[in-house]
Amino acid sequence: MRHLILSAVLAGASLFAMSAQAEEIQEGKQYVAIDPAVPVSVPGKIEVVELFWYGCPHCYQFEPTLEPWVEKLPEDVHFVRVPAMFGGVWNVHGQMFIALESMGVEPKVHAAVFEAIHKEGKKLSTPEEMAEFLATQGVDQEAFLKTYNSFGVKAQVEKAKKLAAAYQVSGVPVLVVNGKYRFDIGSSGGPEQTLVVADQLIDMERTAE
Repeated sequence: MRHLILSAVLAGASLFAMSAQAEEIQEGKQYVAIDPAVPVSVPGKIEVVELFWYGCPHCYQFEPTLEPWVEKLPEDVHFVRVPAMFGGVWNVHGQMFIALESMGVEPKVHAAVFEAIHKEGKKLSTPEEMAEFLATQGVDQEAFLKTYNSFGVKAQVEKAKKLAAAYQVSGVPVLVVNGKYRFDIGSSGGPEQTLVVADQLIDMERTAE
């Protein structure tokens, strides 16, 4: 009985802590206001952007927490992934993401790319290496290479670079709500808390409309 009571007390304390954290969210603590605000890609919806890099271990570890949350987002929230481009392999991986997105296959292979890099030790640092791996996931090699080197993808790469600069991002993973508020795992207090902050900012934007 004593253990049951203690468990109940701890569970209650945990819920209270989460509630308190949600109530105490404030600029300069859990999140930073972006000035000037960045226009959203789909007007009329509340946009949540994740800036990430396939080679980032923190991004990889964040995925199991982030993905279920994304799947349950309401209709008025638009989620977007933007690859961070800080040079070298960051740019190469970012271009791969954009190519896969352009082909419409990114959702099917997103997790597999993360696993290949972080569990299988693949670098995926050249288009040819990417194409060879992606073929094992059902992606046509020739079509991928053609898309990867296309003008359209290269234009999207430049757009992604400009977005990261506009969001004033220097590391990943980072979330941005409605082009106005930037926050990350460190400022929020952990992966789960990051999504608590995201939910609060989404509610704040919904109320402001």
